[in-house]
Amino acid sequence: MPKAGLWRALIFKPKFFSRGTLAGTSESRFKNQMETDQAAHRNAGSGGSSLKPGSSSGRRRVDWLTRLRLVRRCEIWCPTWLGSFVMVALFVIPTAWWFSYGESFLSLNQRLEPEVLVVEGWIGIDGVRAAQAEFEQYGYRYIVATGDLHSDVWREDHWSLAEMTARELIQLGVPENKIIVAPTTETRTQRTFQTAVAVWRALQAKGIRPRALNVFTQGPHARRSRLIFAKVEGPETQVGVVAWAPLGDEAAPWWCSTERAKALLTETAGYLFEVFLNSGRSSSSPSDAKTAGVGPAFLLDRNSER
Repeated sequence: MPKAGLWRALIFKPKFFSRGTLAGTSESRFKNQMETDQAAHRNAGSGGSSLKPGSSSGRRRVDWLTRLRLVRRCEIWCPTWLGSFVMVALFVIPTAWWFSYGESFLSLNQRLEPEVLVVEGWIGIDGVRAAQAEFEQYGYRYIVATGDLHSDVWREDHWSLAEMTARELIQLGVPENKIIVAPTTETRTQRTFQTAVAVWRALQAKGIRPRALNVFTQGPHARRSRLIFAKVEGPETQVGVVAWAPLGDEAAPWWCSTERAKALLTETAGYLFEVFLNSGRSSSSPSDAKTAGVGPAFLLDRNSER
């Protein structure tokens, strides 16, 4: 027997089913029923008394269904015990691995040449302070503050996370002429992509052509953020990432925190959506992106404003 046929015989075994009224009846049972009905008909025709009640009516129902093409006999392949074990293992093993190592896989740390540091403003004030420490420790040339517009449901005013991030960086001692603000407008979808486009346009407007940039973001968002920034920046700029974790997250597993569990599930789905379907975008080129979601970029320098 060929190898392919041997493996199929080990994992699957054939069964015969009839769809519709006869669904779930195996071939042998179907043949036995047909032979029983035929014998009953022969006995009835010869005047015998062995005709069982209901057997002729059952035969007539089968003939009627067959003539109307409502049922037919077909062969299907059902897994054996070995095949069932293989199928369960193919589901359980990746799930167990992701349960144990999924958060660390998504929380990618891949620091490249310290030239430009991009800070995602949504990570909060603690994250911005950690980004300032990263900037000072590794000696970056520029730090880009990003973020979209936010609003309160009880108020009509809006505020920019990018500008708030820039103000916090100034208070922490970062020179103003090294801060580039790349805001985006309020958007409900494609936020990371719009942020990457805003950064690309801000650097282009300032004539900055970095060979590498690092994205400073939070935890499981790191791998997806790096992937999107790499698509937007293109092959001219290498993209690294620094995954910041809030204090205390490493002391306990992710399933002990509702926020971390929700973030892991969301980022897992988002990463797969980005890898396989490009998050629904037809193109990742910044020149093809809509400008509605990208705000004006500027170099924060109060001396020049005066």
